[in-house]
Amino acid sequence: MDPRVQTVISLMKERLHQGCSANSLASHVNLSPSRLHQVFKVETGLPPARFLRRLRMEQSRELLETSYLSVKEVMARVGVADGSHFVRDFKKTFGCSPAKYRERFLSARPAEEIAPDSHPAPAHGAFQMVTEESANEL
Repeated sequence: MDPRVQTVISLMKERLHQGCSANSLASHVNLSPSRLHQVFKVETGLPPARFLRRLRMEQSRELLETSYLSVKEVMARVGVADGSHFVRDFKKTFGCSPAKYRERFLSARPAEEIAPDSHPAPAHGAFQMVTEESANEL
């Protein structure tokens, strides 16, 4: 993978809760925003903004599975300020709202595995990201 794209991905992950402008990311790797968009899309298959949204949704899912943070706290941790956009993006990615996702995730786990003071570990495969192809089937 292009080292400039790797740098941008690292920056996105480090600053997930803050967000990054296209200009800021591009300047870190000495590219124009439009050139970064082109290079990034060739390397990852997604434009930078969509890639960042996917990172945020993945981190949100992990926090919903492994913490008892409220949905609003999860939103803040992943750098999303607008609740309606967050819920819409989460539904589009995982097929249900964040609250419903947590409810289904927790109900799929045996009660004795979830201690009140612990953070439940993710159940791999419990939910999968909705792809464009699978979204068309819904």
